[in-house]
Amino acid sequence: MANRVLIGYEPVQVESEGELEAACAAAVLTPPLSLEGGLAAELRPANLAQRVLSLFRNVSPGSDLSHFQLPATFNLPKSQLQMYGEGVYCAGEDLLGRCARGKDSLERLTAVVAWSISTTRPPIFGFAPYNPVLGETHHVSHGPLNVLLEQVSHRPPVSALHATDAAGDVRLVWCQSPVPKFHGASIEAAVRGRREVRLVRHGERYEVDCPNLLIRLLPAPSVEWAGDVRVVCADSGLEAELSYCRTRSFFGFGGDARCVRGRVFRSASREETVYEIDGFWDRTVSLKDVATGEVSVLYDAQQAITNLTTPAVQDHKGVAPSESAVVWGEVSDALLKKDWEKARQAKRLVEDEARRLAKERNEKGEVWTPKHFSLSQNKNGELECWPLEESVPPAPIVVPS
Repeated sequence: MANRVLIGYEPVQVESEGELEAACAAAVLTPPLSLEGGLAAELRPANLAQRVLSLFRNVSPGSDLSHFQLPATFNLPKSQLQMYGEGVYCAGEDLLGRCARGKDSLERLTAVVAWSISTTRPPIFGFAPYNPVLGETHHVSHGPLNVLLEQVSHRPPVSALHATDAAGDVRLVWCQSPVPKFHGASIEAAVRGRREVRLVRHGERYEVDCPNLLIRLLPAPSVEWAGDVRVVCADSGLEAELSYCRTRSFFGFGGDARCVRGRVFRSASREETVYEIDGFWDRTVSLKDVATGEVSVLYDAQQAITNLTTPAVQDHKGVAPSESAVVWGEVSDALLKKDWEKARQAKRLVEDEARRLAKERNEKGEVWTPKHFSLSQNKNGELECWPLEESVPPAPIVVPS
């Protein structure tokens, strides 16, 4: 019996399992962002700063850049879905497992703080991932952790993430939407929505924010994480506040870039600090017990986000046609080969097909629904998404041990 699959989101009749496997075998997976840099240095063109500035010559300050189309030469060879996923499944140590193993609520909250810092990866000036197309998915396993993402909305762009471990101790549910705005001399991207970490065995649910991404164009090009982050566990009555410091120098040098400061306290007595947090997210972050003065290492970036392993396809038959690494495979392959014209054409084909399908649905009066998540609107008009299944199955793409 023939299979019906989506290639570039166009239904295609596939007559054999061999053809089906070949259709999804073009997955292109690239190294995750880490402290070592990697792909960006290889792809970086000459006069990058001037070329970036030229992109925004006709953009008015205050403009929302959510759907701004970058030329392919400014793209990293991966989708934003992959970037979100890598922050969860690509880590040098099992920080999520450490959250579940904490012996008391304070230890578990500080472990969640450490894990949240680990999702902060080195941004790269002048490069951005592809904007995911509606219905795009990304499914990867790393050891016992299974992670599934889906682009559940295009306007506004909303990405959903669900992750569970095999033991059922940890469950992550994210629903987030980046909102980048142009401010003339800079671009600041806030991430709206909710990120939730559940430690099932302990009956604890943590709500976790993330910092904003600040891209300075003038006077000196730079990119950094900045802003305030809260980690709240209503079940234990504990909270943490973190501040990702902005560079203080006007010229972008000599400030506190990559500095993280904060504290842990009980919600019932906000003025009474239990722990002080201080350090740099790309080096080490320390935890000081205010009562005893004891200082310990909360987070070590060298252990968490260096020497990261690139995911690999383990089961070609199991790779979905909607998988990010397949959807953007031809674009990524061209970028890696520095065939800029082929990359431009391949990217345009993906985006044109997504627009064609949207127009077709609109003409037919059809409403698209996500495959793996339910989607609703809260009282503030923001989209919320929840996984349709309790757990995520093992993925055809894995992070090798």
